[in-house]
Amino acid sequence: MHAIEIQELTKKFRIYADQGRSLKEKTLSAKRRKYEERTVLDGISLTVEQGEAIGLVGKNGCGKSTLLKLMSRILYPEGGSVKLNGRVSSLIELGAGFHPDMTGRENIFTNASIFGLTHKEIEERLDEIIEFSEMQEFIDNPVRTYSSGMYMRLAFSVAIHVGADILLIDEILAVGDAAFQAKCFERLMEIKASGTTIVIVSHSMAQLERICDRTVWIDSGKIRMEGAPNEVHPAYLDFMGQRRQLSAPVKQGAAADAEKPDTPAKWTDICLLNEQGERITTFRTGDTVTLQLTYEADPEKAEDALIGLALYRADKALCYGTNTQRERMQPLKLKTRGTIRCIFSPMNLIAGTYWFDVALRRLDMFAYDYAAQAVRFTVYNTIDETGVTRLEHRWETDAE
Repeated sequence: MHAIEIQELTKKFRIYADQGRSLKEKTLSAKRRKYEERTVLDGISLTVEQGEAIGLVGKNGCGKSTLLKLMSRILYPEGGSVKLNGRVSSLIELGAGFHPDMTGRENIFTNASIFGLTHKEIEERLDEIIEFSEMQEFIDNPVRTYSSGMYMRLAFSVAIHVGADILLIDEILAVGDAAFQAKCFERLMEIKASGTTIVIVSHSMAQLERICDRTVWIDSGKIRMEGAPNEVHPAYLDFMGQRRQLSAPVKQGAAADAEKPDTPAKWTDICLLNEQGERITTFRTGDTVTLQLTYEADPEKAEDALIGLALYRADKALCYGTNTQRERMQPLKLKTRGTIRCIFSPMNLIAGTYWFDVALRRLDMFAYDYAAQAVRFTVYNTIDETGVTRLEHRWETDAE
């Protein structure tokens, strides 16, 4: 028996152009109210096996959270069916059902009963729930006195102690401080090992690769791709990288010519390539990556040149900068057309978003052409590292 069976699932929402604010407005304008019907999920079919962990990825608004809410019966579909076999626990709206004037202990009983536990079952798990949440000191205080982090920790603790057969999770792993987040993730790994079926929505590829057996990529309400995380994630991230670059404002025509005066040399194409020579906008930490630069020049007017590059992180922190002159390379004798390649083997940046600025200069540093944010790219990794780059290392121990 499958844990989850979804057949031809369709969900639509009505978006009203003229929404009356009062009852009178709504009554009087009932015939004039126009709406647009938007299909969020369009005939999705999906099967999840018992004990399998799957991740749902896709751009914002593609239907991931809607699919999760249909599974948890928060929403109901216009067409198709959802069948879940077993007790379901949803970590979608943490603390839904919490009453601010009730104590943490009282809210545990209320919230756990929503998940289907009996009073006796809750009493048996009460101490474990409180201990995991690390809220012993405040458990008999009203919930309205809790910080947002305390509130989320207690709600998370209740949800994962339900003993569910199916666990639905929507972007809520950033609970509490760093130590508690690690504790939550370890607990999820234990839940998975116990045979619980898990469906998780997340934008963290590293988290999904650590916990999921399969990733489902949803695009515009349809399943675009599904399979092993290490197969789906590169395709998804590359798609998102290309989409981001296409959406960046591009100046054309006279405005672009006015900003870039006549120059004897200029960039015509800048891109990243993988080892197969294919254009990429995403790769793993440690991959071999080539920065390929193509230029056009007037050899009669252009003097010998140098190439400079600067690597920036998404927060505009400069990660690395160099040029061919600093590296004691021979000046570049520009031709009518030419290509320069800078090969990074391996490219040991940790997970994140970066870009290259690239300059084509005379030896006196006068810029023929300067391409700011010439190519943006995303690095991903299954290891949760911090900083900018991975340092090659190994661990040794003399313990017996």
